[in-house]
Amino acid sequence: MIPFFVFFLLLQNSFFVHAILDPIDFLALQAIRKGLDDLPGSNYFASWDFTSEPCNFAGVYCDGDKVIALNLGDPRAGSPGLTGNLDPSIGKLSALAEFTVVPGRITGALPESFSQLKNLRFLGVSRNFLSGDIPASLGLLRELQTLDLSFNQLTGSIPWAIGALPALSNIILCHNHLSGSIPPFVSQRLTRLDLKHNSLSGTLLLNSLPSSLQYLSLSWNQLTGPVDYQLSRLNQLNYLDLSLNQFTGCIPGILFTFPLTNLQLQRNLFSGPVLPISQVTIPTVDISFNRFFGEISPLLSNVENLYLNNNRFTGQVPAVLVERLLSAGIQVLYLQHNFLTGIEINPRVEIPVSSSLCLQYNCMIPPVETACPLKAGKQKGVVYELFFLL
Repeated sequence: MIPFFVFFLLLQNSFFVHAILDPIDFLALQAIRKGLDDLPGSNYFASWDFTSEPCNFAGVYCDGDKVIALNLGDPRAGSPGLTGNLDPSIGKLSALAEFTVVPGRITGALPESFSQLKNLRFLGVSRNFLSGDIPASLGLLRELQTLDLSFNQLTGSIPWAIGALPALSNIILCHNHLSGSIPPFVSQRLTRLDLKHNSLSGTLLLNSLPSSLQYLSLSWNQLTGPVDYQLSRLNQLNYLDLSLNQFTGCIPGILFTFPLTNLQLQRNLFSGPVLPISQVTIPTVDISFNRFFGEISPLLSNVENLYLNNNRFTGQVPAVLVERLLSAGIQVLYLQHNFLTGIEINPRVEIPVSSSLCLQYNCMIPPVETACPLKAGKQKGVVYELFFLL
């Protein structure tokens, strides 16, 4: 399908007749073709016959005598993709606004020459084998809106110059080997920031994340420090995953009022009480494997999948959580490995088959037999026994 903005540019012409392609663009396409080949089973380059008009090649879109979009590879699901390297001649396509490559086996570095493409809005080369650093010169692409280099083998840090790009709306760099700290992002159009599965470290600067963010995933990194100030400003979030880091400090109660569908904070070093300021309606909340303490808030009773296990919660399980569980309003209620002292539930009650409750390893003998995950352990009251031995 022709990208919308490409179609719009074509409509600006009175008729769809291509001029002879600019010789510089022609030579650039030839160089790009020499660096790439179809993987077995792919016939993408079959139409790339340079004795014919290049603007009719698969994945090549022109406006007049200039290439404005280049989508390399067969976009159909299951296509084997391409192999080879990206030739620096890409930087000669001076009118290029969109560049993508389908998943395949593209290797080598991302050419520095991309920085010459002053009109580039979309750069997507995901699920290949790119290596080396992300060129800091990409910070010259003032029109860039989407940068997707996910699922590659990129190393080094995220250039701060990229964080300074004013038009960015999507940054997807997940599943690489990036290290260093996260730069501040200034674009107030940024809605998606996905940096999960890297080796990023350090703390988040106070104003490093714009309030426009709707999707934020920083999981599976080595990030540290408190994030309560940063999170309290992101009131447009609908997805948040900070899991598997070393974040510390408390969680602001206002976070639970954001339009989130999924809140993943598990396996960090967060601490303090969990105090929502109103009834929580987020479908899935996972704050397990942290250091939260205090009583469990009854305002969490409308959460469908609630993971509070492996913390330091104390007191009684709120009756309203039990009621919601027995009415199948709560699908998952994991409370194991805490310091809870009681739960009001009839030992003979039948828990709905669609719901799961785990109470193992608390300061009580669980009054009901429930199927816990294997990692919860078999012993019912080890914490209870230890509690009285101290």
